[in-house]
Formats: sequence, structure tokens, C-alpha cells
Amino acid sequence: MPPLDEATVRRAKRIVGMMGPEPIMKALDEGAQVIITGRSSDPAQWAAPAIRAGMATAPSWCAGKTLECGAEPTVPKEPDCIFLRVRDDHVICELPNPVRRSTPLAVSNFALHENSSPIHHVEPGGMLDTGACIFTAVSDRAVKIDGMTWTPAEQYTVKLEGVELAGYRAITICGTRDPVLIGQIDDYLATHRAKVATKAASFGVPPEKYRLIVHTYGKDGVMGSWEPTMNTSSHELGLVVEVVANTQEIADAVLAMARTSMLHADFPGRLCKEGNMAFPFSPSDISMGEMYRFSVFHTVAVQDPCAMFPIEHEKV
Repeated sequence: MPPLDEATVRRAKRIVGMMGPEPIMKALDEGAQVIITGRSSDPAQWAAPAIRAGMATAPSWCAGKTLECGAEPTVPKEPDCIFLRVRDDHVICELPNPVRRSTPLAVSNFALHENSSPIHHVEPGGMLDTGACIFTAVSDRAVKIDGMTWTPAEQYTVKLEGVELAGYRAITICGTRDPVLIGQIDDYLATHRAKVATKAASFGVPPEKYRLIVHTYGKDGVMGSWEPTMNTSSHELGLVVEVVANTQEIADAVLAMARTSMLHADFPGRLCKEGNMAFPFSPSDISMGEMYRFSVFHTVAVQDPCAMFPIEHEKV
């Protein structure tokens, strides 16, 4: 991300800080029995009570990392509860539900997720390193994790996350199994895009006021330009036509033009003289409303980990 400036801050709809375990520990110290937090590091809410109880930092954060998605590190993997025992130099992962088991493969696999590095997990106050971890089955349902280390940060930082309005979105969903059309889908979509631009311009909507995106499932709808398999062998394609514009009115109007063009545009060798696409829904066009993009993804150095996160107490 570029350096954070005042204009970016002012454009942001909302900016939140991702808290560490310290505000949660403070709330517990002040007598809280139930804590409802704002945004926090995913493992922090679980690491907090263990660190507060005097357990070592590394296994506490490792337990938090294992707990953060419930029973994901289990077999069979389904939403459920998980139980971690935190010890001075290891943790033990086990399932309360007898139909599930923790296995070394399931637990180690889960430890790799959601980070730029599979072993270096940067948190507000330091870094959890799982590179030397060993995952050992201690029963047919429980796994021991040891070898984790914790390196305190020289400067405590809080990550900021903020979004700004990117426009207004409208979509339509359709599909084709016309082999002639599928065989030339890239050229067809290029022609389609040009037709939409011409139609929109005739209604006073220049290209800079909207973006037209077509997600082609069965070809490269998931990976986009990163898709390594270039040849399309699908017998049918699903298309999500998306328009993002300066206003909802423009998005809806351009989408209507795009849907009509997608349905009726001609192409070489065309045999079908009706619609090219099958639409699963009627009405076919869906107004999605406001669309946001990340604009603030920065860190701020703080002296007090709790200063940015005020605590309010209520009795119920």
C-alpha cells in the first residue's frame, strides 16, 4: 500500500484497528464475564485468557491459532467445538464431540492457513514461529503440538483496516452450452464489450463512469488472468456479468445493455436465432448497492496496546 495520507483517511467509510490480546485481558481484569469485541486478531481472543493466566506466550498464541476456526483441524471437518490444553512448552488439541478426531495431518494442515508465510505469524506484539513444530498423536483423538517459539516485536503495532466507496454494483447470471459460441468465447466477449460501450455512450455514459466485468465459470472464472489452463474444454459455461459504476442508476442501465447484448449479439457460425444465453432468474438483473474496496491496510505504532480500544461495561 502507498503511504497513508489525509485524503485517503477522509475518503474512508470506516477505519478499524485490529486489537491484540491486551484489551481483552484488561476487560477480564476489570471483572467482565462476557466480552463482545470489535475487530481483533483472530487468535488474540483465545490467546488472551491463557497469557493472562500466566501461561507462556508461544503456546498461548499457538493455541489461539488452532482455536480460531473451531473444529477445522479435525476429521471429519465440520463446524463444531474444539478443546485446547495449554502447557508451558506445548499444547494438546482434542475434540469434545466423540464423532470427531484430531490427527497430526489435520492439525498441521490447519496451521498453514491465512498468512503470507505458512510458519511466521505476525501479531500485534510479536511473531509466532511454527517452523520447528512437531505434531504428535497422543491418542486416537488428540494431538500434541510443540516446538513453537515467540519473538517479541521491538515496537508494538496495530494494523488498521479501512474501506472506501468504490462504486455501485449490479449483476446478472446466465449460461450457455452452445459449442459454436463456447469455441470463440473470448472474441465474443470482446465484441460484446465493444457493443456495450457504444450503446452506453449513445445514452451519455462514457467508459470512465463504469466498469464491465464478465466472470466466465468453466473457463477462468475462479483464477482469472492467473488461470494456467488456457484451453476451454467445457461443454457449458456460466457467466456472471458485473457492472460497477458511479451511481446505482448507471450500473443498472449499463447492466441492462450488457444483458441484452449478451443475449442477442451475433457471432460467426451462429445457428441459434433466439437468445444465446439461459437466465436462471427473472427478473434477471440484480442491483447490489454500494461496493467497497480496501484503502487503508497499514500499521500504527502505539505505546499502549489498550489506548485505541475503549472498554465499556454493562450489567445484564
